[in-house]
Amino acid sequence: MVKRDEIEQLEEKNLALYAAKSKYTRGFRHLQNDAEFRTVYQRDRDRIVHSAAFRRLEYKTQVFVNHEGDYYRTRLTHTIEVVQIARSIARPLRLNEDLTEAISLSHDIGHTPFGHSGEKTLNLLMKDFGGFEHNIQGLRVVDELERRYSDFSGLNLSFETREGIIKHKSEYDNPTIKHSDEFPDYESPTLETQIVSIADEVAYNSHDLDDGLKSGIITLEQLNKTPMWKEIYDRFNKSLKTDNREIIKRKTIRYLIGIQIKDVIENSAKVIQEMKISSLEDVRKNPPIISFSKKMSKKHSVLKDYLYKNLYRNYRVVKMADKAKRFIEDLFEVYVKNPAQLPPDFFNRIEKDGKERVVCDYIAGMTDRYAQDEYTRLFEPYSKM
Repeated sequence: MVKRDEIEQLEEKNLALYAAKSKYTRGFRHLQNDAEFRTVYQRDRDRIVHSAAFRRLEYKTQVFVNHEGDYYRTRLTHTIEVVQIARSIARPLRLNEDLTEAISLSHDIGHTPFGHSGEKTLNLLMKDFGGFEHNIQGLRVVDELERRYSDFSGLNLSFETREGIIKHKSEYDNPTIKHSDEFPDYESPTLETQIVSIADEVAYNSHDLDDGLKSGIITLEQLNKTPMWKEIYDRFNKSLKTDNREIIKRKTIRYLIGIQIKDVIENSAKVIQEMKISSLEDVRKNPPIISFSKKMSKKHSVLKDYLYKNLYRNYRVVKMADKAKRFIEDLFEVYVKNPAQLPPDFFNRIEKDGKERVVCDYIAGMTDRYAQDEYTRLFEPYSKM
């Protein structure tokens, strides 16, 4: 039987000097007793998994709207893939896998329905009321909106997990934290946070390739014009004794993920050595450390550019995004005009948080399916309430 203090001792022994060790957490917003068998980051992970916001990720989409097909990625399947990639990077670097997992599980917890089009629409609607950004919303979810405990609001996660949510950065995630004493801009987050940011990009791009191919929006012939894909696909097309292009495609995507993970591990270890990083304090006072090599970064950018032009800007995806925008605009307008239509636990927060912010919270928490059903209930005259 291994108890929490023994796990903390194992962390001291096995993790790198610059890892975030659970024993030295900066603490919580609300006082609580230590768990007997779990570290603070293990408890964070468990609280996230059992939250309502995490469960809703099953019906929030990445690129394709929920009803387009059951085989496309959702925020939940994407999150699971990010966990796998992030832990694969954290272990060889001797970083804290429990913290890495907790941040991975929560990195999309503030996302709206209908992917990035939902986020953009809410941000425009909220431009005079503080705006909307899904990482900031994620922190709001775990600090305020989840109601699972009698003695405090939110999940009461550790500082390091909360920091991992608010300082998650990628091409689509770059929240501006204005005048934050708790999360100052000049202080870099833990390496565990940085790992999740790059794992998110690896998962996002590699698996959007898969969904794009399944949808028929992009083709193997088109993809073979991008150097990184063509190099790998041609190798397996020659070496695998099969004419099944689906098998070759899957092998290519798996290998694509694998070489990016390997590159991040090797390059980050090199940077850590060159910068003489020997403590978490060194991590915090230096620029981001976890990164691709220059060569891989260039190849990765070409692939991202291809996806932007050929998948995200495809007319079918644009039509879905525009339809989603209309859903959210109409829902927002109806609730703001008559907030009495909100559920009581939201309506009762209007005096404290303001009408627009409460409406924003309500819509942001919806799944794609619920938003569509709510739209039908509000705008179809013969629908059941």
